[in-house]
Amino acid sequence: MSISTYAQLKTSIVSWLQVNTSDLSSIIDDLVTMRESRIMREAFCRDNEAALSVAISAGVAALPTGYINLKYAYVSTTPLTKLERRSAEWIYQNTDRTGSGIPKFIGRDASNFIFGPYPAVYTVTGVYYKNVGPLSTTLHNLFVNNPDLYLFACLAESEVVIGRDARIQLWEAKYQKILNDVNLLAKSEDSSGGLLQVRAG
Repeated sequence: MSISTYAQLKTSIVSWLQVNTSDLSSIIDDLVTMRESRIMREAFCRDNEAALSVAISAGVAALPTGYINLKYAYVSTTPLTKLERRSAEWIYQNTDRTGSGIPKFIGRDASNFIFGPYPAVYTVTGVYYKNVGPLSTTLHNLFVNNPDLYLFACLAESEVVIGRDARIQLWEAKYQKILNDVNLLAKSEDSSGGLLQVRAG
C-alpha cells in the first residue's frame, strides 16, 4: 500500500499491526500526534528547514513561528558576520550588554533570540529547523519524503497501547535506523563538494 496521505498512514498502521480498525479508531489520531511531536524533536533535515530573517529590536529578535532549533545564523553586515551559538546565561555573563555594536554570539531566551555584544539594529539571516505542522492538516515534505519514519514511529507507540511489549523494540529499532539515516543524509549533503577537514566538536 502507498503511504502518501494522513489517511493512508493510519490505514497502514492498522494493517502492519494486524488488528481491527475498531481496536484503534478512538485513539489512532492521538498516537500519530504523539509520534509527530517526537519526530519534530529528533529529525533535523532539509525537509524541516526554513529560511531565517528577523530584525533585531531593543537587543532581541523574536523567534520565528514553529521554531525548534537553529542551524546557523549571520548578521547582515558587509561581509556577513557569522553568529556563534551560546546559552543565554553565557551571553548575559560574558558580553557587553550596555553598548551597541555588531553581535558575535546568539542564544535563546524564552521566545527571543538574544545577542552578545548588545547589538545595533541589524537583520539576522540563516536557517532554522521548524515544526512543519500536523499531518492531519498539512501534507509536508518531511512526511512525503520519509513515510517510513512516521510509520515505524507510530507502530512503536501503538504497541504500547496494544500491550505487545516484545514488538516495541522491533519497531523502535526500525524508527531509530531511519531517523539516523535521515539526519545523516542532511549532514552528508552539507559537507558534499568540499574538502575533507577535521573539525573540533
